[in-house]
Amino acid sequence: MNCTRCQAALPDLLLDPGSTEARAAQAHLAACDPCREDLAELQAAFGALDGWTAPEPSPWFDGRLMARLRDEQAAAPEGFLERLRSTLLFSTGRQFRPAVAGALALVLAVSGGTAVTVSHVLHPATVEASAAVQDLQIIDRNDQALQTMDQLLQEDGPDDSSTAAPAS
Repeated sequence: MNCTRCQAALPDLLLDPGSTEARAAQAHLAACDPCREDLAELQAAFGALDGWTAPEPSPWFDGRLMARLRDEQAAAPEGFLERLRSTLLFSTGRQFRPAVAGALALVLAVSGGTAVTVSHVLHPATVEASAAVQDLQIIDRNDQALQTMDQLLQEDGPDDSSTAAPAS
């Protein structure tokens, strides 16, 4: 057992010395001085707490508490914002859980759809063409280049010197 696990088991050693963790901690305490010091400090703290007694409440405490409760019940109801504030501050939130769950589901659906749409726009799916299709595309580009060259040669016109008959 290491020191961290032993220190976590020290309260068990004081409160339930028969547990397996407590027995393992006792074995570790035999060899570790810092952990023994931590145990002594914890025993001193428990001893101080055992000697402490809670003060008695004032004899007028119950009467004053009941008077304050009656005053609060008789007071005019708070405004809407104050009631909402106290509900949000002091409630467990159980009444809001269905609305929050629905809102989160809506946010997830909208953001997920947006993320998919954006990812398709930014990274469109490319399909790898087969070798035969790539060869046909190369031939098509070469054919287009040859047609463009033929059109350029035709625009220049035929060369008259090559087709004219030699003068005799």
